[in-house]
Amino acid sequence: MAELTRRRFAVSAGAGGLGLLLCTPVASAVDRALRSTAGRAVATAGTTLEAAAAPVTAGPAYTRLTAGPGWPLAVREDLAPASGGRDDRRTALASFVQFTDLHFTDAESPARFEYLHQLVGSAHRPQETLGPVATTALVRRVNSLPGGPFTGRPFDFMVTTGDNTDNHEHLELDWFLGVLNGGRVRPVSGDPDRHEGVQDSGSAQYWNPGKRLDDPYTQKGFPQLPELLAMASGEFTSPGLDIPWYCTFGNHDDSIVGTVPDLPGTDLWYTSRFKVIGKDESSSRKLAAAINTPGRTVPLAELFGGTGTIREVTPDQRRKPFSTAEFVQAHLDTANTGPGPEGHGFTGNNADGIDVYYTFRIAPGITGISLDTTTLGGFADGSIGLGQFSWVEQTLRRSSSVYYDFFGRKRTQQVTDELFILFSHHTSGSMGNLLPDIRHLLEPRLDGKTFTGLLNRFPNVLAWVNGHTHLNKIVPHHGDTPAQGFWEINTASHIDFPQHARVIEVADNADGTLSLFTTLVEAESPYAADYADGSPQALASLYRELSYNDLHVNLGRVGATADRNTELLIPNPLG
Repeated sequence: MAELTRRRFAVSAGAGGLGLLLCTPVASAVDRALRSTAGRAVATAGTTLEAAAAPVTAGPAYTRLTAGPGWPLAVREDLAPASGGRDDRRTALASFVQFTDLHFTDAESPARFEYLHQLVGSAHRPQETLGPVATTALVRRVNSLPGGPFTGRPFDFMVTTGDNTDNHEHLELDWFLGVLNGGRVRPVSGDPDRHEGVQDSGSAQYWNPGKRLDDPYTQKGFPQLPELLAMASGEFTSPGLDIPWYCTFGNHDDSIVGTVPDLPGTDLWYTSRFKVIGKDESSSRKLAAAINTPGRTVPLAELFGGTGTIREVTPDQRRKPFSTAEFVQAHLDTANTGPGPEGHGFTGNNADGIDVYYTFRIAPGITGISLDTTTLGGFADGSIGLGQFSWVEQTLRRSSSVYYDFFGRKRTQQVTDELFILFSHHTSGSMGNLLPDIRHLLEPRLDGKTFTGLLNRFPNVLAWVNGHTHLNKIVPHHGDTPAQGFWEINTASHIDFPQHARVIEVADNADGTLSLFTTLVEAESPYAADYADGSPQALASLYRELSYNDLHVNLGRVGATADRNTELLIPNPLG
């Protein structure tokens, strides 16, 4: 019956939106690929298999967005060959959703350095005030989907892979928990009746939506939206996720704007009355170099004070930065359980904030490992401590009947096999920050290449799912034998365009292989909305539109076809 349903869907999809593609050779090829994809899927509605954001006009000028063609499924046989007929034999093992790099941002905080955005693009984004309400639209999207598009299996959970907040402030954490768990959220700080960030400062370094300036954004064609900041700070209701969710820690959750290590006294900058909104070019270049170079001393007094253009803001004690322990404890608070589980993966063992990694049940026979790849030594990139590295090795070894030791020798033992998927904020390529972590000051730090080598020793490792780069990228990691390979699945952020989340399904093909389906989804909002519409859906639409037009946008973060909607083949280590 499931196969009959799939075939009927293919006929329906082929007669609908797919026929709207232009009749060119390229469009015809895309059309054929989409028809093939639809024929293999249970349902594509609400995913980028059906449609994806596209510009109305090409070029450097400001543009509105529209619904472009969907992206077809790319079958990747880097680690195992694909056999015919597997759609008819397939058994779903797991289905879940990944959010990453949500960056809930208090745009009015004094402990920010937006004035560096021409040198550090992530220092300021024109859409950042809309993050909480736009993430609610992503929650609505997930709630609207019946399950995995290729297996139909209802979602087992959602996992967010770090940078949940932008500046690890208590109120950013409150907004994050409120959106995911459900309830009323008002994303405003300081004076509740007026915006006090850079976008209402009158400075021509920024787009001020309520006042026309001769700024680079306005020159590009950014519209004037006088009510935007008031609408962005308005109260809204999030339905919360309908499924359990788990949390992984990121560098923006542990340091000042994700880059500068917390030092004694930094709380004072967060709750200050003064916000720096501009500095001269020479000072800016020196500061940008300091925060981008691991090991360099960062002059906080100059970064958040000193000379320059200063505006006075309303102090707010809720802006105080949370510690790692407070982050975990907020998740453990029963008031924040929402759809569960209690602690969202964290347990009392993590409550001191020292070791914030854990395992959890993905589905029968599959274990998830949530890692902490941040270092409280500061700076954006990460690494893994020797203690956590050894814990991962022991966890994998306990549930693997076959593994390879440090010298590459095959080992067998009598244990019940378990499949593993790992989750972290950082990617293998962004784990080169070997500065000591103050939580384990004398412990050696290990890089991504070393950690990849560990995972290659265990055939039971299927995938490593992560974020941080704000990029869609899927990499096969080959081992010394075909059985030792695994997939690294990196997903774009939800703050920068293309603002994706990813559905991941695990299926047994009953032919000695497994398939991991990775399907990207966008928030549930129109591709264009009336600028006067202050509804949550319209604001989420504007969030996407502004991110596409950001001066610092990198459209390459969408990724290649093989990094988006894919079927990843891998040998089944269990036969």
